[in-house]
Amino acid sequence: MRKGLVGAGAAAVLALVAALRFGGAVDDTVLPGIPSPGPVTEWALPVLTMVATVLGVLTVGLSVTAAFLLPGDGRSVAAHGWVLLRRVTWLALLWAATSAALVVLTVSDVLGLPVDRLGRSSILSFALSVSQGQSLMWQAGLAIAVAVASRAGLSRGVAAVTAGLALGAVLPPAFTGHSAGAGNHQLAVSSLALHVVAASLWVGGLTGLLLVRRHRRFGETAARYSRLALACFVATAISGVVNAGIRLGDWPALWSSRYGALVLLKAVALLAVGAIGAAHRARTLPALRSGTPWAFVRLGVGELIVLAAAVGLSVALSRSPTPVPETAVEPDPLVELLGFAQPGPPTAVRMLADPLPDMFFLTVVVAGILAYLAGVRRMRRAGHPWPVSRTASWIGGLLLLGAITGLGVARYAYVLFSAHMVQHMVLSMVVPILLVGGAPVTLALRALRRPADPQVRGAREWLLLALHSRPARVLSHPLVALGIYVTSLYGLYLGGLLGTLMRYHLGHLAMLTHFVLAGYLLFWVLIGVDPGRRRVHPALLVVVHFLAMVAHAFFGFVLLQSTTVIADDWYTAVHPPWASSLLADQHLGAGLAWAFGELPAAAILLLLVRQWIRSDEREQARLDRAADRAEATGADDDLARYNAFLAATRPGSSTMPEHHADNS
Repeated sequence: MRKGLVGAGAAAVLALVAALRFGGAVDDTVLPGIPSPGPVTEWALPVLTMVATVLGVLTVGLSVTAAFLLPGDGRSVAAHGWVLLRRVTWLALLWAATSAALVVLTVSDVLGLPVDRLGRSSILSFALSVSQGQSLMWQAGLAIAVAVASRAGLSRGVAAVTAGLALGAVLPPAFTGHSAGAGNHQLAVSSLALHVVAASLWVGGLTGLLLVRRHRRFGETAARYSRLALACFVATAISGVVNAGIRLGDWPALWSSRYGALVLLKAVALLAVGAIGAAHRARTLPALRSGTPWAFVRLGVGELIVLAAAVGLSVALSRSPTPVPETAVEPDPLVELLGFAQPGPPTAVRMLADPLPDMFFLTVVVAGILAYLAGVRRMRRAGHPWPVSRTASWIGGLLLLGAITGLGVARYAYVLFSAHMVQHMVLSMVVPILLVGGAPVTLALRALRRPADPQVRGAREWLLLALHSRPARVLSHPLVALGIYVTSLYGLYLGGLLGTLMRYHLGHLAMLTHFVLAGYLLFWVLIGVDPGRRRVHPALLVVVHFLAMVAHAFFGFVLLQSTTVIADDWYTAVHPPWASSLLADQHLGAGLAWAFGELPAAAILLLLVRQWIRSDEREQARLDRAADRAEATGADDDLARYNAFLAATRPGSSTMPEHHADNS
């Protein structure tokens, strides 16, 4: 196994060096008058970038293997998982140190100065003020958090938190560099982030799997990894094609440029690994079940070597000049800020036919629909019907999510407050109501299969743990859900957060995602049918919904009366010349927010009143059944005993309650 890891490292280094030379990322020629950081920085920066990438991949893979792939020991990770988490600690610390060192080398590269000529102030300024430096510092901080979490305990829940932090730590650099530096970064950045996460799970998971090859249930662990690897292969391939297409500009550049040649080499490596994965599923997994593990290990080591070479190519591509220049000859500040040219006056056609797709939401929509339909199919194969109305509600909600975040209205939501408010209302009210109507948790609990090994936690087991966890109990309280919904509404617009979130792609994604999640939580508490909700009387839910309506209407009223422009710095920078004044557009958005919620709010109110009536009908039916049973047996029912108690406690009554008589 050590020889395999050494071979993988050698393949990564060779691929990196060759690709750097071929792609023109390293040039030893020093031109007069052009600042140069020197050969040390030119070579050390990509090499150290690859080291950080490998450390991150290993950290992700080992923590995911310990938390999700290996069987546990009750609530704790088993012995092999404990060993992997101890290795994660040191890998994460090395990763943090490497990321911090990359800050210095990146400053040297940007300023064109050797490392020994850099001042402390320039390094600190870059680390705290420039996006590239900030991303590396975030990565270092998250890596330290991973190291701490890996030592925080032996429970599988803590291991899952460690894996989640590790996945988050690989993402910050994806939001800077080639993909963030040119037009259409909505698609480029999200596709790169998906590519990085999928590749880290794939490569790191394989490494973690090979490190536990002596586990007595290695065959079952390998089968679980195989399913994960197939999903990662599809995600890596699709996101890689999308990102490469953006960087190449047009497909002829694929075979007419050196950058395109490197992309082709990476594609060949991906296809080769896909073929190895198919061989795993067809031949070596059955061999594992029959007790011959070494066939899988030999093929797995070969797969790891090819994947390591692909990692080296990826790092070289991130340093190589692209056919589409990262910085235009005559840069447009608006394109650099928005990622697209300023749209023309809004029309129905432009709102619908001028799309601005985002890979994150496209992935959510496609994966959500496919997973839901797979669950419905499994239910019907087992002979259990599933309401068509729920399927239609779920698919409609996801399609509306994709439309409001990917069609032309998404362009106008960047430059017009009124369009942004329409997007907000749809994402926080209409989309969540439709998704809640799909009852996805109920479908998942019924369709997901339980693992054959009781010590393995599958998706169903993790879902049940989440539903019965303390955070779920707190969040499902109606007042907590209402507080999150209302606080986010007022805090975003009146607390000065909108302009900051609009300026950064990650912030914009987080904001739109929060709209959906906050709305889903509120409407799940109000009208959801999934398990995990608190059982609250419909009368209280009607009150909570009424408070939400009042808070929403008051918010619109406050905006209508406001004379201060919200996110003034952002909307001043992107304000179209054909649009009305900023304050007039803000008042239009306020009016839309005030009026938009009427129909959804009325629909929810009708559903709650209907639930209230049905609850009373069920209670009355229960009392009637109890009375019938009491009449048949000759015993008093609850209602008769209560009436007798009231009669006994009336003033002037000669009869005292039984417990009072006992006391006397």
